[in-house]
Amino acid sequence: MTTFVLVPGAFSGAWVWEETAAELAARGHRAVPLTLPGLAERAAETAGADLAGHTAAVGAALAAAGPQAVLVAHSYGIFPAIGAVDRAPGQVARLVFVDTGIPEDGESLADTFPDEGHRDRIRNVPPGGVLPTGDRAALLRPGWGSLAGLPEAAAERYFELATPHPVETFRQPVELTGAWRKVPTTGVFCLANGLSLEVARMLHAGGEPRFAKLAEPDTSFFELPTGHYPMLQDPAALAGALISAAEGGGARLYPAATAG
Repeated sequence: MTTFVLVPGAFSGAWVWEETAAELAARGHRAVPLTLPGLAERAAETAGADLAGHTAAVGAALAAAGPQAVLVAHSYGIFPAIGAVDRAPGQVARLVFVDTGIPEDGESLADTFPDEGHRDRIRNVPPGGVLPTGDRAALLRPGWGSLAGLPEAAAERYFELATPHPVETFRQPVELTGAWRKVPTTGVFCLANGLSLEVARMLHAGGEPRFAKLAEPDTSFFELPTGHYPMLQDPAALAGALISAAEGGGARLYPAATAG
């Protein structure tokens, strides 16, 4: 049995993982979906509703889960997840990135947005404020991070349960020593959202040090034919990928080194 600690992305809580958690449990594993301070049922909590607080919350969940848990982070969730792993790398058997990138020390989530106007909107939110969940029509249009491809019922559930997101989590930089790089990692790419092994190979070929881990022997990858929310679009396929990742399966960056 493997324990999976599941960290949600922006505007989400433990609810976003419910179906995936049920799939993991049905296959004999333990799933611990998190809601971070300031979101979902914890929306009224202002203490800890920043990146430092979210990182501490993930760290506390890992400590409670026991040694050698698999930590799974979706989208924004990689920022507090990677920070927690960096502080306690021996606690985690594998770190799984679900449709997200690799943050660098001193980088905030806002820094990663290519649209300067979007970055400005985040910078202009008053301290302690929140980011709105977004325009319904815009979220349903195809594009990075959209809800495109979700079944109608899943999209409606998102609009019902999504909550505004604490802005400081987007503005505060992640603090990393590099210790997290010792931990085996897996990337789950969502093809309909634009990430793929092909993209990862192009990034690695560019020679930036931040992408060196993509080709390391303990790094594996899965591709799913979903949009940005595989836990809502195809939770069974995502659960299968997570279980395989925990067992060391998945493709390597280059075909000659396929794992499992």
